[in-house]
Parts: sequence; structure tokens; C-alpha cells
Amino acid sequence: MAANTPIIELKDIDVTFKEADRTVEAVKNVDLTVDKGDIYGIVGYSGAGKSTLVRVINQLQPQTAGSVTVSGQDMGALKGKALRQARTKIGMIFQHFNLMNERTIGDNVMFPLLLGSKLSRQEKRSKVDELLALVGLSEKKNDYPAQLSGGQKQRVAIARALANDPEILISDEATSALDPKTTASILDLLKHLNETLGLTVVLITHEMQAVKSICNKVAVMQSGEIVERGDLLTIFSKPTQKLTKEFIETSSQIDAALANVVAQPSIQHLKENEQLVVLSYAGASTDDPLIAQLYEQFKVTPNILFGNVEILQNTPVGNLGLVLSGEGDAVAKALDYVKQQGVTVRQINVAEYQAELARQAAEADRNAEGEA
Repeated sequence: MAANTPIIELKDIDVTFKEADRTVEAVKNVDLTVDKGDIYGIVGYSGAGKSTLVRVINQLQPQTAGSVTVSGQDMGALKGKALRQARTKIGMIFQHFNLMNERTIGDNVMFPLLLGSKLSRQEKRSKVDELLALVGLSEKKNDYPAQLSGGQKQRVAIARALANDPEILISDEATSALDPKTTASILDLLKHLNETLGLTVVLITHEMQAVKSICNKVAVMQSGEIVERGDLLTIFSKPTQKLTKEFIETSSQIDAALANVVAQPSIQHLKENEQLVVLSYAGASTDDPLIAQLYEQFKVTPNILFGNVEILQNTPVGNLGLVLSGEGDAVAKALDYVKQQGVTVRQINVAEYQAELARQAAEADRNAEGEA
């Protein structure tokens, strides 16, 4: 498989919906390129426009402006049979499975093959058996959806989406209704399909943890626009946008750890020569005895409060929360040194951080009251 070969190219995409008293810009001037073999994560909160954007890929949602090219074809120029044929190469799975309850599992997987497939009856049956084996559900062939767990239903949906040998699989919030263990198993299956079939996967989610688990590239959407994009390692180690940082802090549980830390009386009353910081680092910087060097070179004492290290794309990525204390400008000099080592430094003003937590809690309460 050639590296960096585009399979999906979206250029200047706008999607606008006109309602009785207003115009809604669901997607605004989006460019996006997905290469063959990518597992490309598109992450954003509800209403960010990510589901609308991916439906443009197979023209379930035509764009108001811009162009869509998939496997070299201008999707916007295709009509009727030609568009239906192009769509067979783009599988799609959803949050709610969309299985037919009155049909067996085997018949659910068979269904796409009944719509224009040139395979013989026996070839179709063999294809169903192969797909059920691929997703680990051979023994469920004659069962019905009501007899399956949520994770098993999603595996059936994946098998069905693969029936016509697609080149692309779009997962639109497909793990959102599943528990964490089942989510992990479905993500592992998607990664396995990517590696064994050369399948390109576009993963739509509001959970950065899912992106972190299997994606090699990620785009962050907000209010219909892509606000940040890049390879997974760069996004996680050097995010530039506030929204991206929020997602990363949530998935790494940094925000929860910080909230617990700033609630401690000792942290609320830091001395003038003490500074609460979060260090974020990746790659070679994780191998350096950085903390020991702070004391040896600057006589700065580190008090470690929390930390985590993860492996992303075979590279260690970590976060460390600590209080630094030292005489005079020692802490400032030490932090300058840390930055020179390629480590991202986030200095926490405890009072401001607590105020922000209070603001977020009040906003959550107002939203909950509004929903009620």
C-alpha cells in the first residue's frame, strides 16, 4: 500500500440547512484529506458538525458548496446507479446498529448482498460465513438481534458493512452506546480490520479516548469547522487549541487529577516561592532524569502530585503534576530549562483554576435545569 495516497479529499465543504426562521451552517469551509490505510479520528462535542461532514463523503448529505473526491471519483457528479455503486465501497456503522429484528444474524449480514451483488447464492452464503468469522460471531449465525449483547450487535453491523468489500469504513459514534470494555473490543476489531484488510477507517466520536486507542491522525471540530488537525502524537503532545487541550486533559484524566489537587488546603496556600505546574512530554524527553536535574542544577525541590505515561504510536507520552519550590528566581530558571528540553509547561494559578471549575459546575447545573 502506497504511503500518503489520498482516498478521501474534501475541499471547501459547506453544508447549510435552511429552516423557517433561520439558516444553520452545519459545516463551514472544511478541507480534509484522508490517506489510504489511515484510521482518521474526527472528534468534537455534540452539534460540532462531524456527523454531517462524514455523510458528505458518501453523499447521504450533499454539500452546499465544495467538492468531494473518493478513490479518484467526484462524488458530487455521480447520480443514480453510479452513485449507488460508489457507495458500496464506503461501509458505515452507527451508534444504534440498525439491525433488522425479524431477520437472523446471518440474514442481516446477507442483506447488502441481495441488492445487486453478482455473487452466486452459494458464494453469498460463504461470504456471510467469512464475515461472521472475521468479527467473531460464527456461532450466532442463526440467532436474532434480540438475543445479542450491544457489542455483538455492533459486530454484526460491522460484518454487514463489510459485505461489499468496501475500501472505507465510517464509524459514526459506533461505540457511544457501549460500556468501556465492549468499546475497547470494538475499537480493537476496527484496528484489526485496518491492519488485515487495508481498510481505511474514519472514526467519528466525542470521546478522545477512542481516538487515542486506534487513530493515527485526528481532526478536532467545533461549530462546523476543523479547529486543529494533525498526527496523533503531535496533537497529544503539542495541542494548540483550547478545545483540543480540554479533550486531551479529559481523556488523560489530568483535569480530574488537578481538580482533586487544587482542593487540598496545602495547595490552596502555596508560598511565594512555590509553583504548581503540569509538565507534558513525549519521546526522548521521557528518558531524561529531568526531575533529578531540577534539584542538581537549580536547587529546586519537586513534589510530585500525580502522573501518567501512555504509549501512542510507539512513543511514550506523559503528564506530570508537581509543585516546584526554590529560592529567588530558581523556579523560573528551572522552568525555562524544562521548556528547552522540549517539555510543555503549564503553570497553574490555583485561584483562577478553582474559579474556572466553579464556572463550569454552574454552567452544567444550568444546562441540566434546562433539559429538565
